Amino acid sequence: MTTIPPRLIFAGTPDFAVPSLQALLDAGYSVAAIYTQPDRPAGRGRQVRASPLKVCAAAAGIPVYQPVTLRDAAVQAELAALQPDLLIVAAYGLILPPAVLAIPRLGCVNVHASLLPRWRGAAPIHWALLAGDAETGISIMQMDPGLDTGPVLARAAHPIPRGITGGELYERLAKLGAETLLATVPEALAGRLTPEPQDEALATYAPKLDKSDLELDWSRPALELERRVLTFNPYPVARTHLGEHTLRIWRAQADPEPTTGLPGTVLREASDGIVVATGSGVLRLTEVQLPGGRPLPVAAFLNAHRLLGRRLGAA
Repeated sequence: MTTIPPRLIFAGTPDFAVPSLQALLDAGYSVAAIYTQPDRPAGRGRQVRASPLKVCAAAAGIPVYQPVTLRDAAVQAELAALQPDLLIVAAYGLILPPAVLAIPRLGCVNVHASLLPRWRGAAPIHWALLAGDAETGISIMQMDPGLDTGPVLARAAHPIPRGITGGELYERLAKLGAETLLATVPEALAGRLTPEPQDEALATYAPKLDKSDLELDWSRPALELERRVLTFNPYPVARTHLGEHTLRIWRAQADPEPTTGLPGTVLREASDGIVVATGSGVLRLTEVQLPGGRPLPVAAFLNAHRLLGRRLGAA
């Protein structure tokens, strides 16, 4: 008897989703279609670009669908006509309404970058870093109509070492997500998983980032500011006012050194860092960027700029 291969559909948009799709393809799974967000302007030139997942799908010869919304009846009918057994989602960015969740025979699963129920929402990696969590990870979740509220099928933890940037953790979790998904899919297809309901009492939320989240509040402790700087490296980058200009801060390190200086005051400057007073301890800036320039190690920055005695954070 010939076994009919499962019909998988994959939905995602940024590069976080690419390793998961590639892992499925490398393992021999047939992906009937890709759903990704419409091409949009990006970069300094604001040129219209395809999503990283679309680029990956095109290279693999997989049909690509790019609806603006999944709430449209015609879009839902088009998806139903594909007769999916399982819909796999990884950072898609569009809400799946109940009508869509009901289409795949085995439902929809999501590759989420946190240990649910902690950090439900749009920016779980950033908020885990900002909170100073000791670990985060991947949850493979059975999707339901709520915001990341569905039962969890599998988890994989990952430590958060001090000094890791948001970009570095993003890449590690993208890889871990692919590995965890690949281990989960055959069990899901065979019906061998027992979904674990989430504990609502432990739920926390990771909303979309706002520009105000990027601004450094020098009255806060140095260690908290270090985390904020590293969280937003390489995007969208922490910042502070330097007179009328904005100084973007790419890398910094906290030190418990006591100080009586007003928060935001530049206490010392040397090739190994610009030392700034904070609410508790000092923050040593090691890589910075002025408007119109490129990110520079402090040693290079100080060749043309001096900040000693100036106070950061005041426009």
